Amino acid sequence: MLTLNKTELIPASFILNGVPGLEDTQLWISFPFCSMYVVAMVGNCGLLYLIHYEDALHKPMYYFLAMLSFTDLVMCSSTIPKALCIFWFHLKDTGFDECLVQMFFIHTFTGMESGVLMLMALDCYVAICYPLRYSTILTNPVIAKVGTATFLRGVLLIIPFTFLTKRLPYCRGNILPHTYCDHMSVAKLSCGNVKVNAIYGLMVALLIGGFDILCITISYTMILRAVVSLSSADARQKAFNTCTAHICAIVFSYTPAFFSFFSHRFGEHIIPASCHIIVANIYLLLPPTMNPIVYGVKTKQIRDCVIRILSGSKDTKSYSM
Repeated sequence: MLTLNKTELIPASFILNGVPGLEDTQLWISFPFCSMYVVAMVGNCGLLYLIHYEDALHKPMYYFLAMLSFTDLVMCSSTIPKALCIFWFHLKDTGFDECLVQMFFIHTFTGMESGVLMLMALDCYVAICYPLRYSTILTNPVIAKVGTATFLRGVLLIIPFTFLTKRLPYCRGNILPHTYCDHMSVAKLSCGNVKVNAIYGLMVALLIGGFDILCITISYTMILRAVVSLSSADARQKAFNTCTAHICAIVFSYTPAFFSFFSHRFGEHIIPASCHIIVANIYLLLPPTMNPIVYGVKTKQIRDCVIRILSGSKDTKSYSM
């Protein structure tokens, strides 16, 4: 239903149509989505529990990992429950303001995910290049400040999305071929000029993603130079192991992000719409699912804590590296 508000047409609600072209198979699509979401919730909540209660994990690397886990929880919880409601119960209706709130949370926390990965790259850089000064450089106040700055960066850059979207007149219907409210997907339903939305969206992508990727690239260039200069093969192996989990997290996060970003802008008429939607959901679901698994497997301290808890040991506070 559309209601006229002065000179603008503002929809009372949007209809999220799920995965276009795959309506008959959406029930089967929901099962891997649901399984991944459960793994993401259990894994990230488990990581937050371990980092909070284990003294051995009260270190900068694990504080950044806690930020990543919290971001992943919010990111996937902003989209997957609604997608499952669409797949299972055909609850496709979402209010206009509800849509804007979802859009805000999705874009804010995907930006924060990128920022936290950048902070973790800097953490690896300091740990490998300045090991003796690690604890004096990355103090708790510094970690709190950079974490807050990363969050505020996302909030301040994404807030204009809601105003830019709300100002548009919508006269092309209210059926959204997606499982969640994405900025440009919503804007494309407008019959107004969306050039400002497109330009600002590209600018935000460059300010957040471009800046973070640049910092990650510089950090790993410096890390590689430092590792190559080490004389001991064991020291080089240990340094590479320090970064393995983080490199995997970068791959899981940025690979579907790049595919979604470029295909949305340059492959719209080449790649099927259903592929766009599925990859967009994987982009929000794969990192939260895989990050706890990768860090649990590749990080000895986390692995030892989990083994000790599962074995029934009660000495959770006195454990030391």
